[in-house]
Amino acid sequence: MLTRVSQTSRVLIRLLLVATVAALGACSSAPTIPPASEVPLSKATLALLAKKGMQPGSPVFVRVFKEESELEIWKQRDDGRFYHFKTYPICNWSGETGPKLKSGDRQAPEGFYSITPTLMNPNSKYYLSFNIGYPNAYDKAWGRTGDSVMVHGGCRSAGCYAMTDALMEEIYGLTRESLKAGQQSFQLQAFPFRMTNARMAKEKTNKWFAYWKPLKQGYDYFEKYRVPPNVAVCERRYVVDVLPRSRPDPTGMCPAFDRPPITAFTPLPEPSEVTVASGNKLKGIANPDVEPTIAEINAAKQRQSTQAMSGMSMAVSSPVANN
Repeated sequence: MLTRVSQTSRVLIRLLLVATVAALGACSSAPTIPPASEVPLSKATLALLAKKGMQPGSPVFVRVFKEESELEIWKQRDDGRFYHFKTYPICNWSGETGPKLKSGDRQAPEGFYSITPTLMNPNSKYYLSFNIGYPNAYDKAWGRTGDSVMVHGGCRSAGCYAMTDALMEEIYGLTRESLKAGQQSFQLQAFPFRMTNARMAKEKTNKWFAYWKPLKQGYDYFEKYRVPPNVAVCERRYVVDVLPRSRPDPTGMCPAFDRPPITAFTPLPEPSEVTVASGNKLKGIANPDVEPTIAEINAAKQRQSTQAMSGMSMAVSSPVANN
């Protein structure tokens, strides 16, 4: 009996060893799963890029609008101008309209920022992120403090712009491909709201109105020419659309500037529809410090649905009102 048991055991051990070797062999041929920071752009994203006449590695430009909770990705086309690729809902952000002043004020910054490859963060605790470069030269000239201000996943924010993980993966991938292709840095413009003349007119008594005026200059320049403007900092102010003849001192007198001529923007053919990513805007609904609840997400969906219906109603009624 003992002999039969031991023989049976040996057979079972051999079978287990064979199964293990086979499994290891199968694993060795399995595809390697890339880290989140290296996930290729999806087929749908590549198809949309092609539809809009864009290349994955073409230069990228980013705009953020607080009040609207929206982040835009723009890509350069063959004429050297930037065209809208997609608008992404910002899941949450902390603070209010107005610039960030100091560390710990839980305020998301506004201004002109430059993101270099070293500011890309593949190991973020919020899935993926890139540092927007706060404080920049302007912020430092005013003694503003803080660090590690990001655009990141996780839908939670303590002074950052927080996206969902899925949207952040696409945003990270689009900016990553541009930097890999040789773009030395990409500009991010963070605004309190869409800076139209009508919207600015409503803010004339706001304490930040003077600060917002040069931001509007940058907004208007891009709207007109579809090229991000060169921005210098001197005399503790932004100077838009200039090339300094010498290195400007952020707190000193401005040097002599050149204003390079630029031709009028004549758009290339492009799809008429504006592409907007699906997602929820939780600003004012969910606490930015914690994971949103199902009820908060549903409330965000309901609010967005109501806003969309209101916008459609206004679009239908406005021609009648103008007659």
